[in-house]
Formats: sequence, C-alpha cells, structure tokens
Amino acid sequence: MKESTPSVGDIIEIGIEDIAYGGEGVGRHRGLAVFVPFVAPGETVRTEITERKPNHARGRLLEVLAPSADRIPSPCPHFTTCGGCRYQHLPYSRQLEIKHRQLVETLRRIGGLADAPVRPVIPSPLTWGYRNRILVRTGWHKQAGRMHVGFLEHDSRRVVDVESCPIADPRINRQLEEIRRQPAEKGGIKYNLRLMPEDWELPEDSFFQINESILPRMVEVMGERLADSGAGRLIDVYCGVGFFCLQLAHLVERFLGIEIDRKAIRAARANAGKRGLRHGEFIASPGEVALPRIIARFAPEHSAVILDPPRKGCDARLVECLLRHPPRQILYVSCHPATLCRDLKVLCSSGRFVLDSVTPLDMFPHTGHLESISDLRRVDGSRH
Repeated sequence: MKESTPSVGDIIEIGIEDIAYGGEGVGRHRGLAVFVPFVAPGETVRTEITERKPNHARGRLLEVLAPSADRIPSPCPHFTTCGGCRYQHLPYSRQLEIKHRQLVETLRRIGGLADAPVRPVIPSPLTWGYRNRILVRTGWHKQAGRMHVGFLEHDSRRVVDVESCPIADPRINRQLEEIRRQPAEKGGIKYNLRLMPEDWELPEDSFFQINESILPRMVEVMGERLADSGAGRLIDVYCGVGFFCLQLAHLVERFLGIEIDRKAIRAARANAGKRGLRHGEFIASPGEVALPRIIARFAPEHSAVILDPPRKGCDARLVECLLRHPPRQILYVSCHPATLCRDLKVLCSSGRFVLDSVTPLDMFPHTGHLESISDLRRVDGSRH
C-alpha cells in the first residue's frame, strides 16, 4: 500500500536539497516538494506542515537535526520571526552563490533561456545598515498588553516588535526609536521611514533605490553596456526622478525620460537643471502610452531603452511596442526575476532581440530579493 503524503499539522523530517527564489528551502517527502524557510542545502530538519497544495506543501521549521557546515549565528534576535530577511544564517558569499543559481534557474524555467549569459553577482558594498527606507506598522499584542511597532511576521499578519533593524541605516533606526517612544494608539498604522538622497530632488512618495551603496556599480555596469552598444539616444521608461538617464546622459546625444508620477517628473526636471543637462526632456505619462509615439521619433535603430518597471514587470502594450519598433538596445533593470523572465521570453523568442548579458547585483543582502540588469540587443546589426 502506497504511503500517503503529509497533511496540514503533520510533523515530518526531510532533507533540504536546494533554496528556491525567495529564500525557502526545498526538500521532498514521499515525492512531494516541501518548502521550509530559514534552512540551508544539505540540512536535515524537522518541520510542521502548515499548507498543503496538490503539488507541494509548506512547513514551519521546528528543529535543525543535522545543520549545514555553512550555518552561522544570526546577529538579529528577530530572524526567523520577522518576514524581512531570509539568509542571515548563511555567510554572505554563500548568499551570493545561491542567488546566482536561482537567477540562472529562473531564466531557464520561466524565460526558456537555458544558456543565459549570467555574470557573477556584484556584492553590495554594505551588507548591514544599507536600507534607506523601511515600512513599519503598529499592532496590539494582547498577551504583552501593549502596542507592538515593527514588521509583519513571515507567516502571519501579526506585528513583530522590533527595537532596531540591522539592515536599516542607523539614521532610520533612530527614526524608529522616536516612533516607539510614542506609538499610535491603535493598530494597523503604517510608518514609511526613509532618508532622502543627497543632491537629488525626491518627492516624499516617489521611488528611489533603497541601497545607495551599490548605485555607483549599477551606473558603471549600465554605462559600460550602453557605450558598448553604440546607441546615441536614450529613452528611460519608468524613469522616476531621472536617476539613470541623468547619470548616463554624458554618453548620448539626446535623452528622454517617461514616468507616470507627475511629482517625480517635476523633480527629474529639477535634477537635470541642477546638473546643467539641457539635451534631454521628461514626459509625465504611462510608458505604454508615451513610448509608441516617441520611439519612432527617436530612430529606434540608434536608440537604447532603459526599462526599470515595478515588481509586476512591464505592461504588455509596452513590450508589444518594443517588438514593433525594436531599439538598438534594451537595458532591463529588474528586482523580480520571475516577471523579468516572463518579459525576456517574449522579447527574445520574437527573433527581434538577443540576450547579450545579465548582470545580477545584490541590492538586498540577507533577503530573498535580487536586482539585475539584462542587456538585450537588436538582432539586425545592433553591434558596432
């Protein structure tokens, strides 16, 4: 008689074979894939099944029975409870290896790119105290009889009471201290704590990269790729306050930024003025609306397009526009490998583009996230 696979509430022992994107370990029990957080490849763990689906299950880590040689102590008392970090129990070099393998596998599985030219992950200069923005919440804790201020638990909507966050900039933690001294009187209040970047106009609610220590390396990679393509014009879709196109403006004859956030566009124009850059312009519009009328005017065969979309990836209409009017180069900046690979699959399978390189950068040490820059070239003579 065939043994049944585990159900919710069952406690099992499994060996961890790998780490999936997002940070959960993967093991198998009687043929069923089981995902468990805060583990390392090669470990044997005891876990309680908390979720059961037809093809997989999820478990809560109860005990590490046979630890990996890679396992190290975490410096944060909230690790394994807080939902922010996933890899504090692993050396930083091991984190980079895992994230590289995850990106390669996602490109193969979702993007259909089995031999994608993925470079080594560029490490973050700061691995602690790097975040310039965090979102904390309030939540009443009945047992403690007081308001908690912190982050959501990794497996619930309860708020973990956090005195300080080791991956946040010390100045952010001082802001957190002030809130904790006089927290809101009700739960569910959110506080968006952030530091404004020096020398950049930035509206309070507009986007800016959270790890400024790695931004010079991002600009270096994008500048090298842009110069290699020989593109003389640059269109920056999802441009925000103009960071990338303004940093790369010296490499092109003309640039244009597109952004739906009107406050960000006003800031982008101010940022260009502060830098004395007058060979570009900014347009407040959804990218999928503005790009079709702009790209033909910019001569796509001589243009590079930067895409830096939100986690959901590019709008399908924008991707279709790039297929109809293929630019010389696309530099796709992504913080979410799955949606990146979805868009790359459409662009590369069309025969209009070839993936020249993928450069991962660890924008988010100790977390399950990864930034990357994909360089796509137009097939018909995009190289000089």
